[in-house]
Amino acid sequence: MDDIPLARRSTVLPRRAPGPLGILGLALPIGALVVLALALAFPGPLRRWLVPGPVAGLDARLSIDGRLLGHFPYPEVAETQLLEVAPGQQLQRDAAQALLAMQRAAAADGVNLVVLSAFRPIALQKQLFFDVKSERNQSALERAQVSAPPGFSEHSTGYAVDFGDGSRPQAHLSEAFAQTPAFRWLQDHAARHHFILSFPRDNAQGVSYEPWHWRFEGTAEALKLFEPAQRLAR
Repeated sequence: MDDIPLARRSTVLPRRAPGPLGILGLALPIGALVVLALALAFPGPLRRWLVPGPVAGLDARLSIDGRLLGHFPYPEVAETQLLEVAPGQQLQRDAAQALLAMQRAAAADGVNLVVLSAFRPIALQKQLFFDVKSERNQSALERAQVSAPPGFSEHSTGYAVDFGDGSRPQAHLSEAFAQTPAFRWLQDHAARHHFILSFPRDNAQGVSYEPWHWRFEGTAEALKLFEPAQRLAR
């Protein structure tokens, strides 16, 4: 990551040269010292926060921890890493294998756990965010409570999936999913397959409660990717 350049010294130093922090204290105003201290502690996030909004069409800045409107940034998984888990639906291969095993276990318990949405490329997320935002006359903040801006969706990683209950299609993608056999089964068994609920009620990210949205954390790569979200939730 690029370092934030230090301000030029503008004062004459005393005869006995102070240490580096003393020099900066003489040269920089209080506000600049605060920024410098944050830069030393959080060089990447602060650098991103100081620049204009990262998504065209959004008048919003990144927070100090790198989030945009509550959502953390996520990369798009390589196409070569994807496996199909349902018609037209793909996940990153480790997540896909775990999901298929989880579906078999659910079926053995009489639960029809269906995949409603899995990997979504950033280009599709852009449409889902901006087009629906326009159709519903929503502000960016209102839209971000239910849909991540492009480049900030867990779905782009290939590790996130939206589940439904095949026996309760009327509950798909609504809080009513929390009352279905599929959700209750996930609560009891998803962790053994390395899936966790991304946005529980009153989550620290400020995203609306989504009982259907789960993410895979069964590899070191996945854990590293979602560590910022985990840390915020603790």
